[in-house]
Amino acid sequence: MPTTPTVSVVIIGRNEGSRLQRCIASVQQAQWGAIAYDIWYVDSRSTDDSLALAQAMGVQTRVLPAGPMCAAKARNLGWLAADGEFILFLDGDTELHPDFVNHALQALSDNTLCAAWGHRRESNPQQSLYTKVLDLDWIYPAGITPYFGGDVLVRRSALAQVGGFDDTLNAGEEPELCARLRANGWRILHIDAPMTRHDLAVRTFKAYARRCYRSGIAYAEVTHRMQALGDGLWQHEARRDLVHGLIYVAAPVLMALAFALHVLAGALLAALGLVLVLRSAWRCRERAAGNVLLALQYALHSHVQKVPAFFGQIAWKRAHARAQRLALVDYKE
Repeated sequence: MPTTPTVSVVIIGRNEGSRLQRCIASVQQAQWGAIAYDIWYVDSRSTDDSLALAQAMGVQTRVLPAGPMCAAKARNLGWLAADGEFILFLDGDTELHPDFVNHALQALSDNTLCAAWGHRRESNPQQSLYTKVLDLDWIYPAGITPYFGGDVLVRRSALAQVGGFDDTLNAGEEPELCARLRANGWRILHIDAPMTRHDLAVRTFKAYARRCYRSGIAYAEVTHRMQALGDGLWQHEARRDLVHGLIYVAAPVLMALAFALHVLAGALLAALGLVLVLRSAWRCRERAAGNVLLALQYALHSHVQKVPAFFGQIAWKRAHARAQRLALVDYKE
C-alpha cells in the first residue's frame, strides 16, 4: 500500500439538514494525518437546504437526476465521480469516528480484503423506545463477515471489478454487492473499532413499522438475487421470517379460536407466546449488557418486527410476479 493512500468520502442523503452538517464536520475533523482525502455529497433531490449546506462546507456535490431514487444510485454516482484509491461510504445521518479510517486502512493492508467496516451505534439511543431497541441491531461480532452495511471503506478497484452497486435495488444493495465481491474472491472484515454514530430518528410506531416493512422488502429481493447467484445469504432467515410473520398475523384468530375451544387452551397459547419472548430475551442478554428491561424490550421487538416485515416480503413477491418495481419506502418523518 502506498504510504499516502487517497480516500474519497461519499456521503448520500435526502433532507438530512443538521444531521448532514454534523456528518460532514465529523469527516473534516477526523484524524487524517498524511492521508489525502476529498468529500462528495450526493443528494437525492432534497426539499430542504441539505444541498446548500454541503456546498457551503466546501463539499463537492452531485444530485440524482429525475427518475426513481435509491441509495444504490446515489452511491454509484458518488464513487464514479470521485477518484480515491479507497471509497469511504457514509449515510448523511451518521457521524464518523475520528480514528476509523486509520484503523480500516491498516486492516486493508491485507490485499485479500476488499472492505473494512467497524461498529455503528446510535448517537442518541434514548430519543425513543424504538431507537433504544434498534440500537442493539447494530451489534455484530468482529471478524470476516459475508457483508457490510451503508458505512464502509472499500477498495475502488474492487468496486470497479464488479460494476458497483445494483441500482435496480431499492434496499439491500450492500449485501447484494458483497455477494458479487465474494464471488470474485474478495473478503470483508468487520474490525473491532468504532466507526460511526447514527441518528435513526425513529420516534413513532409508524416510522418503526415502515422501517421493518422496508427490511422485509429488502430480505425478499436480496434473497431472490442470492438464489440466482447460488449464494446462501439470508435464505434461511427470509423463509423463517415469512413463516413467523404469517403465524403472528394469524395469532389473534388463533387465540380467539383457542379460547373459544377452552379457556385452558387459550391460556396455554398465551403462555407459549410469553415463553418465546422470554427465550428471546435470554438469548440477547449480552447485547443488552445485563439490562433486563432492555433485553425484554429487544426480545419483544424481535417478534413484533416480523409482522410488518412479512407484509414487506409479500409486497415484493406480488410486485415481482407482476414485473413491477416498488417505490422507495422512506420511514423518516
